[in-house]
Parts: sequence; structure tokens; C-alpha cells
Amino acid sequence: MKLLYFAWLKQKIGTGEEDFPLPADVATVGALVDWLKTRGPGYGEALGDLSVVRFAVNQDFAGLDHPLADGDEVAFFPPVTGG
Repeated sequence: MKLLYFAWLKQKIGTGEEDFPLPADVATVGALVDWLKTRGPGYGEALGDLSVVRFAVNQDFAGLDHPLADGDEVAFFPPVTGG
């Protein structure tokens, strides 16, 4: 699985990209977020307020209940506005 972090999430976590196998007990985006929060303080800080984080799975917007499979690409990014 590939994880991508953008903007201030990248800064707080300390990396823009990670690759690793999907953990056995992680089946959804929400479970992945919970698992990531246990990986260190940067993750907890970046993912502490999910009202300011958006998710995409394989380049499609996704919610916390979206199912995951090994090999998926999951992106974490702040809400984007345009004008």
C-alpha cells in the first residue's frame, strides 16, 4: 500500500510518502487512520482533527468507511478551495 501526505500533513508527519503492506487488522480508511495515530506523535498531531483532513483511495475521494485492499494508494490532504 502506498500512503501520500500533502501540505501541512506532510510537514507534521515528516514524510510525503510511505510504502508498506496493509496491516492485517485494517480494513477501512478509518481503521488506517486509527492505526497511523499509533505510529508516533506526528501522526497523532496531523490526524487528530479529521474535520480538516480529506482522503482519496486510488485517486477517488473516499470516506472513513471506504474499504481498503493491499496495493491501494491512499492520499491524505487538507480541504482545497478554488476561486
